[in-house]
This record gives sequence, C-alpha cells and structure tokens, in this order.
Amino acid sequence: MQRKWIGDGGLQIRMFITIFLLGAVYVFFLAALWSLGAGAMTMLVFAGALMAAQYFFSDKMILWSMGAKEVTPEQAPDLHAMVERLAAMADMPKPKVAMVEHSMANAFATGRDPKHAVVAVTTGLIHQLNRDELEAVLAHELSHVKNRDVMVITLASFFSTLAFMIMRFGMYMGLFGGFGGRGRDSSGNAIILVYFVALLVWIISFLLIRALSRYREYAADRGSATLTGSPSHLSSALLKISGRMQRIPKDDLRQVEGANAFFIMPAVSKSSLMELISTHPSLENRLKRLADLEQQMERA
Repeated sequence: MQRKWIGDGGLQIRMFITIFLLGAVYVFFLAALWSLGAGAMTMLVFAGALMAAQYFFSDKMILWSMGAKEVTPEQAPDLHAMVERLAAMADMPKPKVAMVEHSMANAFATGRDPKHAVVAVTTGLIHQLNRDELEAVLAHELSHVKNRDVMVITLASFFSTLAFMIMRFGMYMGLFGGFGGRGRDSSGNAIILVYFVALLVWIISFLLIRALSRYREYAADRGSATLTGSPSHLSSALLKISGRMQRIPKDDLRQVEGANAFFIMPAVSKSSLMELISTHPSLENRLKRLADLEQQMERA
C-alpha cells in the first residue's frame, strides 16, 4: 500500500542553493587552473572529467570508504524484503542493498538518483535493533533517496574528499622538498596555489554539507514516520543507536567519522564533539519532533 508523500519545500530550497554554490566552486577551480596557465582544452577536459567522476563514481567512493559490500536477496532475504516493501510504499524503485561489517549500529544511503541508489546498514544495526526499529531506520534512509537530498550530499562530499586529497598531496610535496630546488619560483608557487585553492574548496564544501545535512535529517525523520506510520519506532531506534555508540572503541569510531554526514546518527568520539554539533540535529530535538508527529497522527 502506497503512502501519501508530502514534499518538503524547505529542503528543496536548501538543495538548490547547495547545487548553485557547488557550481560556483567549479568556476573557482577553473579560474585557478587558468591562473596556472592551463589552456581552454585542458580546462574543458578537467571540468568534464571531474563532473563525470562526480556523477558516476561519487556513490562508489562512499561505499568503498566504508567497506560496504552489496548483498543479494539470497544473502539477506529479510533485509531485502523490508527495503522492497518500503520502496513500494514510497512509490520508488527498490535501491540496492549493502552491508558493512562493523559493530557500530548505523545506516546510510548514497547514489545519484533513485534508480541508482544504495541503502547500506552495518551488521551492528541488524543485531541491535528489533524488526520495527530496523524498518524505521530503513524508511529514514529511503526517505533520503526519495527526497533526492542523498544525491546532493553525495556530490558535495565527493568534491570535499577530492579537495582534501589535493591538500594532503600539497602537504606531502612541501614536507619532502616539493617546494625547493630548481623551478622553485614556478612549480613551487604553483603547488602552493593549488594547495590553498584546495583548502578553500574543502572549507566551502564542508560548510555546504553541514548546512544541508542537519535539515535533511529532520525531513528524513518525517519521511520515516510517514512510511511506517509510527514515529515512536524511529525514536526507539535512535535512542538505541545513540546509547550503543558510547560503547564502541574510539579508534573504531574515528575510522568512519568521515562519513558522518551520511549516517542516521554520527559516529562520535569525545574528540569529535563539534562534528556532532555540525552534522546532525541534537538527539533531543529529533525525539521531540518525532513525539509531536506521533501526537499529530493520533489526532488525525
């Protein structure tokens, strides 16, 4: 049975602004290439290759970074059945299903559009939640796909990751003599310029991701409540995930903190308190909104 889906105008506006600013970042990158003496053909090839990589491989980069592996219906029949039923209720194509071998209870979605989406869950999530709670979490992730905010956050994260890799390369060149020797004035200055351009792009992407990420979590929570008809199941799941998070070793959390913008709950260690504040709304605010939704549904 399909459920009536209510679009979120606030989310749509935020996604439009994010895409617009990402376009501005592209222009900034091209301007930097031009200042380094790149020709028109070089800039065209670079821009085309970067856009193609973002569109076709950004989701794969996220899955690879998390160690997520796609599972078949034969390997995870119950999980596939839940995803298929929820996708039918949301009137959307069934996404691929992936699993991450990790004791942390969490889930995320990625993909460039609903037809090429992947919903991934950790083994810890499956072991620690009951069926209703797991279904609520899956409905939350499918809501991200339905709202298409997962596409925007995936593209923004790809650009952020690329800029971070360029920054690390620039630091490596500086530490190991890349700025010295012959050609210091030309190649050295070029490396320095590329490094600072990458730094600025990383900061911009970082802020764009945070600005969108918090609001989209509220929208996906509402979507989960709509699909399951029971906001309390998601509330229970969030409480369990948050409580179990404190028991995960810090090193294990740090390994996956880079994907916090995608998770239903961020992987938090004490050293990443600002990460929690930046990427997600507080647990208390999410629970309060879900409780309000529960009351609204009971009155309807």
